[in-house]
Amino acid sequence: MDCRVLSIQSHVVRGYVGNKSATFPLQVLGFEVDSINSVQFSNHTGYEHWKGQVLTADELHVLYEGITLNKVNQYDYILTGYTRDVSFLEMVVSMVQELKGTNPSLVYVCDPVLGDNGAMYVPEDLLPVYREKVVPVADIITPNQFEAELLTGKKISTEKDAVEAIDLLHAMGPHTVVITSSDLLSPLGDQHLVALGSQTTVGAGGTKEKQQIRMDIPKVDAVFVGTGDLFAAMLLAWTHHHPNDLKTACEKTVSGMQHVIKRTITYAKEMAGPGSRPSPAQLELRVVQSKADIEEPSIAVEATVL
Repeated sequence: MDCRVLSIQSHVVRGYVGNKSATFPLQVLGFEVDSINSVQFSNHTGYEHWKGQVLTADELHVLYEGITLNKVNQYDYILTGYTRDVSFLEMVVSMVQELKGTNPSLVYVCDPVLGDNGAMYVPEDLLPVYREKVVPVADIITPNQFEAELLTGKKISTEKDAVEAIDLLHAMGPHTVVITSSDLLSPLGDQHLVALGSQTTVGAGGTKEKQQIRMDIPKVDAVFVGTGDLFAAMLLAWTHHHPNDLKTACEKTVSGMQHVIKRTITYAKEMAGPGSRPSPAQLELRVVQSKADIEEPSIAVEATVL
C-alpha cells in the first residue's frame, strides 16, 4: 500500500525551497507526493529579483474540491510550510480536519513558519491562527526557538526553558515537537547549535511515555534557503519509518541534512572561487546530488537522551 503525502508549500522554478525541497527526498524515501503550490515564484526571495503568483484560499479550495470529487483525497500525511495569508491558513485547517475525519490516523506535519532571530517575516495576524487553530490539529511541529517562543509566550534562555516550552506545545496538541535550532549554548562550544526534540507515545496498557532529546549540530558559515522545508520532509519520513523512536528519526534527519549542507557549501565555494562569498544561486541546496545520503544517511550527528 502506497503511503501518500499531501504537501502544501511554496514552489520556485529555479532552486530548492518548499515543495522543491520536500518532494524529491520524500519520493526517494518511498512516499507518493501530491503537491499544491501555495506560491509559484521564479526563485526564492533571497535573490535580488523575484517574480510570481500567490495562491488564494479560494484557489486552494478549488484544487482540493477537484481531488475530493474524484475520490482521491485519501492521505496518510499532510505537510505544510510557509504561508502568508490568514484565509489560506484557515482553509488548510479545514482540509486537515476533513481529511482526519476520513482517516483518523492521518498525521499532520506542520512547520509553523513565523520568523527567526527575533523578527517575524509573516503578517502578525497569522500568529493567533497558528496558536488557536493550526497547532491543535497538528501531530508533528518543527518550530525554531523564536517560533516556539511566539507560540507559547515563553522566553527560552536555558535548556530547562526549552523543555518547558516543548511541554506547553505538547499540551496544545502535537505528539512530536522538534525545536530545529536555538541560541542555547552547546556543551560542544559556540560552533554548534542546539536542537531539542520530544515525542509522547502511548505504551502497552495505555500508559503515556515521553522521549526527549538534544542534538548538537555543527554550524556552517553560510545562509541556506529551503533547509527548514527539507528538515520537515525528512522528519516526516524518518518518524514514519521509526514511529516510536524520535532519537533515531532525528539522527537520520539531521545527519541527512548535514550531508546535503556540506555538499552544497563545498560546491558553492568551488563555484565562487578563492576569497569570494558564494551567491544565492551557488548556495542552492544540492538535493538531487545527495540522493544516496538522503536514502541511507551515515550518522554524522548523534542525539543525547535527556
